[in-house]
Amino acid sequence: MAIRRRDFLKSTAAVATSLSLPRLARGADTASIYDIERFGNARILHTTDTHAQLNPVYFREPSVNIGIGEMAGRPPHLVGHAFLDRFGIRPDSADAYAFTCVEFEKSAGRFGKLGGFAHLKTLIDRLRNDVGAKHAMLLDGGDLWQGTGLANSMQGRDMVEVANLLGIEAMTGHWEFTYGEEVLRENLGHFRGEFLAQNVFLTEEAAFNDAPAFDKTTGRVFKPSVIKELGGHRVAIIGQAFPYVPIAHPKRFTPNWTFGIREEELQKHVDALRGNDKVDAVILLSHNGMDVDLKLASRVTGIDVILGGHTHDAVPQPIAVKNAGGTTLVTNAGSNGKFLAVLDLALDKGKVGDIRYHLLPVYSELLKPDPAMAELIGKLRAPVVTDWSEKIATPDRLLYRRDNFAGPVDDLICTALRTELNAEIALSPGFRWGVTALPGQPLTMEDVLAGTAITYPETYVQEMTGAEIKDVLEDVCDNLFNADPYYQQGGDMVRAGGLSYTCSPTNAIGRRISELKLDNGKSISASRRYKVAGWASVNGQQGAPVWDVVAKYLRSGRMLPERLGTGVTLNGVDGNPGIAG
Repeated sequence: MAIRRRDFLKSTAAVATSLSLPRLARGADTASIYDIERFGNARILHTTDTHAQLNPVYFREPSVNIGIGEMAGRPPHLVGHAFLDRFGIRPDSADAYAFTCVEFEKSAGRFGKLGGFAHLKTLIDRLRNDVGAKHAMLLDGGDLWQGTGLANSMQGRDMVEVANLLGIEAMTGHWEFTYGEEVLRENLGHFRGEFLAQNVFLTEEAAFNDAPAFDKTTGRVFKPSVIKELGGHRVAIIGQAFPYVPIAHPKRFTPNWTFGIREEELQKHVDALRGNDKVDAVILLSHNGMDVDLKLASRVTGIDVILGGHTHDAVPQPIAVKNAGGTTLVTNAGSNGKFLAVLDLALDKGKVGDIRYHLLPVYSELLKPDPAMAELIGKLRAPVVTDWSEKIATPDRLLYRRDNFAGPVDDLICTALRTELNAEIALSPGFRWGVTALPGQPLTMEDVLAGTAITYPETYVQEMTGAEIKDVLEDVCDNLFNADPYYQQGGDMVRAGGLSYTCSPTNAIGRRISELKLDNGKSISASRRYKVAGWASVNGQQGAPVWDVVAKYLRSGRMLPERLGTGVTLNGVDGNPGIAG
């Protein structure tokens, strides 16, 4: 279906926020949704969690994103119509399509794909030129190098080339670390910007052995911050890498480094920037996840704005958090290249006087692709495009991943694991990256890789007792629903194929998971051993890559069974606005 420009102009405009008077700017007479009135004297552009998606994509936002305790009913834990009501977005608008799951399939045909680096470059260059090069800079919040078969095969080098052409001046990291220290450092040697991470330090043993570090005295592995002069004012950008890399991923990738939130070290660094360096503004470029950033903002003083990522939450307006030193604004800019954040600062006499913030959906069909970026993408993809363009299946339903407990992409992976590896139960990690496939549109090997391409993809089969299976579910559930955000690592619930269970998110750990049953209705016995298949283990495995297992299953002519393999019954969250419908 051809996209209609008037559909966008009638229904979409940027969301703007001021420190003094938060407001929504939406009007049918908008000349262009990307015409932003110039404000202040410094502009910071922010992308995050693009996951190497070079071309435009469909990506459905979650219909389940439950907040617990103080976070219940607060952004980012709003979905569907509750989200639209909170941010004043019309249900039939382009913004509703970009920010929510509401009528996704219908709106996908109307508004098309989003993102794509050639389209992003066009928009970024336009917004830079609007204020002048000396007033603007581009930041990336991490998860830039991972998420596709191409990025995985090139170990992120393709995305370094793309980042250089895009003009990223500073970034932090998460999945970048899963290529290992040697590849990471090699890629950073080619990156023209700065890699910032105030919260990564050498282990004691690595420091004793004189391992490479940015600052041997403190043990900081990477540069913690950079100061950029914008419009005649000094703006500090501090990098905050994902705090739980050695826990969430195999420790062998980063054996010499320790991570963490490092709240105390962050406060000292902010104080030094404010004092000795006399900066006019402090921005934290974070990959903590939004709930963690909201808590951090209440405890660390002196940060003006947190530009957040990791949890893939697209939140149109910053959330103001009060702390002992004033107020910090917390943002999160979505994923997969769907959004570009624009932070305009009015700097005066050593402080931020006012702020405007826009989170712009990148509607691909409204933006002409930049020729140079399109050429680079074509060159990078040329060696693999033929092999990976083979149609291996045609889905009969919408395939998406994002949701707290289940998604058809992961149902498909679990079904393939159980079928091909002859297992009773399958476990698949609750990754939030991976694109959406519309029903009736061919599924290619490239699409399969977009949901599975990591550096530890090996599958496995092992025996586990019912008690051990419950422990796994309880552990991941606590990561998702712990009342203290500092104990949350992001991501969604582990997907479980071949069994159903009841989850009570508001209960304490050990009491959230109950009523485990196999597909045949038989209760899981704590003492009985079950054959369990999985992938992405933090421990080394020897099985076939998961993408080969899924592709083999699809090539057999099978898709999803009529009855999906995972059933989760929620308890104690009735009326929670983090559940659509």
